[in-house]
Amino acid sequence: MAKTTVAETASSSLPVPTGSGSLLGSLPRMSPRQILALMLGSAALIAVAVGAWIWTQAPDYRVLYSGLSDRDGGSIIGALNQMNVPYRFAEGGGAILVPGDKVHDARLRLASQGLPKGSVVGFELVDNQKFGATQFQEQINYQRGLEGELARSIQSLSAVAAARVHLAIPKPSVFLREQQNPSASVLLTLNAGRQLDRSQVTGIINLVASSVPELSPNSVSVLDQNGSLLSRNGTGIDNGGLDPSQLSYIKQIETETIRRIADILEPIVGRNNARVQVTADVDFQRVESVAETFKPNQDPKVAAIRTQQLSTSQTSGSAAGALGIPGALSNQPSAAGTATTDGRQPQNGAAGVATVNGTGASGPSSAKKDEAVAYEVDKTIQHTRANVGGIKRLTAAIVVNHRRQVDKDGKATTAPLTEKDLEQVNALVREAMGFNKERGDSLNIVNTAFNEPERETVADVPFYKQPDNVQLAKDTGKYLLFALLIGYLYFGVLKPMMAKALESLPAPAPLPALAGGDEAGLLSGPADRRGDQLQIARKIAREDPKVVANVVKSWVTKDE
Repeated sequence: MAKTTVAETASSSLPVPTGSGSLLGSLPRMSPRQILALMLGSAALIAVAVGAWIWTQAPDYRVLYSGLSDRDGGSIIGALNQMNVPYRFAEGGGAILVPGDKVHDARLRLASQGLPKGSVVGFELVDNQKFGATQFQEQINYQRGLEGELARSIQSLSAVAAARVHLAIPKPSVFLREQQNPSASVLLTLNAGRQLDRSQVTGIINLVASSVPELSPNSVSVLDQNGSLLSRNGTGIDNGGLDPSQLSYIKQIETETIRRIADILEPIVGRNNARVQVTADVDFQRVESVAETFKPNQDPKVAAIRTQQLSTSQTSGSAAGALGIPGALSNQPSAAGTATTDGRQPQNGAAGVATVNGTGASGPSSAKKDEAVAYEVDKTIQHTRANVGGIKRLTAAIVVNHRRQVDKDGKATTAPLTEKDLEQVNALVREAMGFNKERGDSLNIVNTAFNEPERETVADVPFYKQPDNVQLAKDTGKYLLFALLIGYLYFGVLKPMMAKALESLPAPAPLPALAGGDEAGLLSGPADRRGDQLQIARKIAREDPKVVANVVKSWVTKDE
């Protein structure tokens, strides 16, 4: 029967190492100081590893809000704590930072709570109206709320950082003479490097004027943070200047004319081979005239009669009485009447002569006829209103590039347009722009070679400079640095320290060999060592029966 010692079998079967090659097997032989050092080193290694992992997984913080007031900042921080959203403050406390993947979600959730409210209060003043408030208090709260809402609306402009609105609303009066119109003042704080154009100022004025009853745009003043008056007469423009709508109208006319000319030239000269500039002189004067003219009198026979008066009167001798200048002669009686046989008047011309043919004698007689005719007078009243925005004059300047040609060898050359081609271009442009010689329009077409600068070739961005690759390299480098740090701590610090601690331990006593004997099961070795070997074998059997079972099994297998 083959003999195998129990010690050999145990060393090959048990995972219990001996000597300085195992840390767990050396723990019983370490001093408390060495065990403490080993524990501190392991804890330091674990702490460094966890810290490095947390550093690699740290979120990228981005700006949630900036430039907040202290009141809004405190409210937002309280809301973030309730939402369990981590936050940080930028350097100087000018902004609140949150993880980049939670910026939009945090903004939406804060907006649902009405944050940030800003330093301006609006109609929320009337939400918690106290019972028993007087009419004066209600009017003041309404005016403050209206001012706040207007300020918020103005602050929504990109160029405006802050705004304040002051409204002067007089009390209504039952007397017409004592009624006063409201007025408003707007103070703007613009962002750095930003300015408002005339159309924007006019828009602010109209916004305020439309929000207050009976408020005229002429009663609204707009100032900036430097105290400069941005509005003029409530219209946002200077006296004698052009309205923004008028400037836009001029630009629209010029742009539309340029487009029509370019569209008709492009099929002939090619794309980007013509440069067109048009200047429009527009008349924005409002002219209204009233003319009243009278024509000469026409022929009375065909003229229209307005009024006609006709009066006649006649007196005879019998009723005439004394005539003439009052005096002695006129008071004398008339001479005695005479009669003739032929009916002629007496030669002496005496009045009151009687005729024999039956006609009675009479004294002096007179007749009077008056006629007044009034004709209609020709009258013309003409009311003329000139159109606003009429084109007074158009001027166009056009530069046409030389025509590109390709010869038989495939070489590209340029040549000027012929006279016939220029005439066709001139005629087409005149029709496209609506050329009017009587209006004073002018057109100038020049055919020349374009001096185009050489196109700069933009080099492709190297792969190592592309944003995606740069970000990938950063992430890879972060994890690689973490792995190198862990490897260095383990192989360069902890493992040498454990090896040094194990080398300083005393060597363990060799395990006595328990020989397997013959069939009678006797122990081999000298007689003085049999008792010790037997005690060791019994101890191994008590502590780990599996070792004994493995030894017996190996014996049985080898015997077979």
